[in-house]
Amino acid sequence: MKIALGVLAVLLVLGLLLGSSFVGRRNQMAIKREAVNSAWSQVDVVLQRRADLIPNLVETVKGFAAQEQAVFGDIAKARSALLGASSPADKIAANQRLDSALGRLLVVVENYPQLKSNENFLRLQDELAGTENRIAVERRRYNETLQDYNTYLSLFPNNLVASFSGFARNDAYFKTDEGARQAPKVNFDKQKAPPVGQVPAPAPANP
Repeated sequence: MKIALGVLAVLLVLGLLLGSSFVGRRNQMAIKREAVNSAWSQVDVVLQRRADLIPNLVETVKGFAAQEQAVFGDIAKARSALLGASSPADKIAANQRLDSALGRLLVVVENYPQLKSNENFLRLQDELAGTENRIAVERRRYNETLQDYNTYLSLFPNNLVASFSGFARNDAYFKTDEGARQAPKVNFDKQKAPPVGQVPAPAPANP
């Protein structure tokens, strides 16, 4: 009888330890998942901020380059997709398309020196540059938080707890390459476009 009671006590203690460990790990997963959600909400705010700036930027550019309809159309479609996306993965994909469209717009701007000295455009340029910097900061913070969450879930025995508790890996990372991230940068101080109608001088031939 005493042996049975001893075994029962040991099993009870083991059960309490396992249960406590299970609950603790599950709570930690919930905390990390909420951290991911919070980091994403900050990303969402700055993406929305940039989306709000774009119509004014496009309208200003149209005043000097109304014929660039293809670029304006691409920006409108990408912005609409971003605003209509519901999940982080969809918003990330739409944001990448918007990055590319904005990059093409800023290439177009190089052909219009009068636009680059327009006071309204310069103001929007500064606001867009500041927003781009903020996006880069929040993107990195979000990716780091998401990686921490995914790493925690992948460890043993956390992966077992996750499978029983309904926690799943989240792979909605920002994975834009360096070229795409550089395209939307707004900086016209180092390179001046030739006057309208003037063909740039050809580069000297190599000897």
